[in-house]
Amino acid sequence: MEKALFGAGCFWGVEEIIRKIPGILKTEVGYAGGHTDKPTYNQVKTGETGHAEVIYIEFDETVLSYRDLLHYFFRLHNPTTLNRQENDIGSQYRSVIFCADEKQKETALEIKIEVELSKKWRDPIVTIIQDWAPFFSAEDYHQDYLQKNPTGYNCHYLRD
Repeated sequence: MEKALFGAGCFWGVEEIIRKIPGILKTEVGYAGGHTDKPTYNQVKTGETGHAEVIYIEFDETVLSYRDLLHYFFRLHNPTTLNRQENDIGSQYRSVIFCADEKQKETALEIKIEVELSKKWRDPIVTIIQDWAPFFSAEDYHQDYLQKNPTGYNCHYLRD
């Protein structure tokens, strides 16, 4: 079992896409990368805690490599918009990869450059790659949100 921690805008849509990928064992939405201990949604949504909405992922690397998971990450959101995904605006919606170790960091940097050079995106990639940060689970009503609310807000989809 391997782990990953990504921020790519509103965590509801990110979780809904990631959960369906073969090899995913667990997903959980929450907050990471800020300066407040045990932040709540009401605090994070102000942008003042410094946290990003993130998804914690456990996956089976014999089925899904970290490299392939990163390819999904770069397809499920727009990594060229600073602190924004569609109508969601603020640093809590930033594109960020929290790396568990140096191997993940090297792989994330390689894939970011690969995506940049592919020219699939007209603008430069602004995704932040940084060391693992403490993860704080979001409130229960955010977990599996689009499973519970199929018509709920979602601005994520897989791009070619």
